[in-house]
Amino acid sequence: MSFDLAARLAERHAANLYRQRPLLDSPQGPLVRVDGRELLAFCSNDYLGLANHPQVIEAWRAGALRWGVGGGASHLVIGHSTPHHELEEALAEFTGRPRALLFSTGYMANLGAVTALLGQGDTVLEDRLNHASLLDAGLLSGARFSRYLHNDAASLAGRLDKAVGNTLVVSDGVFSMDGDLADLPALCAAAKAKGAWVMVDDAHGFGPLGASGGGIVEHFGLCQDDVQVLVGTLGKAFGTSGAFVAGSEELIETLVQFARPYIYTTSQPPALACATLKSLELLRHEYWRREHLNALIKRFREGAQSIGLELMDSATPIQPILIGDSGRAMRLSQLLRERGLLVTAIRPPTVPAGSARLRVTLSAAHSSAQLERLLEALAECWTLLESSDA
Repeated sequence: MSFDLAARLAERHAANLYRQRPLLDSPQGPLVRVDGRELLAFCSNDYLGLANHPQVIEAWRAGALRWGVGGGASHLVIGHSTPHHELEEALAEFTGRPRALLFSTGYMANLGAVTALLGQGDTVLEDRLNHASLLDAGLLSGARFSRYLHNDAASLAGRLDKAVGNTLVVSDGVFSMDGDLADLPALCAAAKAKGAWVMVDDAHGFGPLGASGGGIVEHFGLCQDDVQVLVGTLGKAFGTSGAFVAGSEELIETLVQFARPYIYTTSQPPALACATLKSLELLRHEYWRREHLNALIKRFREGAQSIGLELMDSATPIQPILIGDSGRAMRLSQLLRERGLLVTAIRPPTVPAGSARLRVTLSAAHSSAQLERLLEALAECWTLLESSDA
């Protein structure tokens, strides 16, 4: 018996689900060079336009000159450098929590937190639309695993009634494919009534949400007593790379002792921490970035609805255009690309069957004129798609 990989790949091709990697030959930004062509991109998670910011680049350069380019070892051996420590302290202050702990990726942060806190005899309850890393973490923990209906506090409450052992409720803050916000006040109230903890992965909330960019917890005016485990990633609005978990002194020390993805990996480059310290400063204090981004979101929704496009309930930079059929989503994406715009088609299994979409993401680096160009192209391409289906 052998692995029939060719057949698996052929099936994916036939279902319009085959994925290919675009080759980026430029820095991140609204205008990029992809696969040898200049394109106006609306598919990056660089929500505040910091990934190619001159001050962030200079901070990385200066950090490399001072600290070198490699972490050298795990944090618990000799890889925990002063810039790492300073960034953890700054992230703790930013989130209003006693401690924060750096991870090399968001996937590792989620895996590390859930598996360190739970085991056999415990319960993990997750939103059905949670990110894959959260779902994988729940399954790997060995705890009893159950998924409640999307953003449904009543569904969560029913599962909490059956929970055993230590119980952790896990949710995205902003759902990455729909752009909607978790109903955290209701979810936290349901968890608190049963003595459960809440963990939120706010990868897409930090930066765009909250008065100072503090994410969904700040947006709803919640605190550590409501959300005990707060996860953020640094490769989106922060514009750099890595992730962190913020929480109590006891939580962070528990992760240091028991989170295998933290213990058994080399630390991120110290210079990267230097760059993130600068991007955190810009994220917090350059309020105009959030203001401009919110204006773009408002204008996009108005323009897209006037075209007749079906949007999802999102007030965030993630603005999905629901298409349904994967083939149609791919055709619309291609029509836009032919006109010099890059908007990615998202298909199953990333999203549920029958819900393929174009995932428009907006950035503070986009100009109003660039947004108008997108709306004009969408109107033209949507008309062509509709006429071809008639």
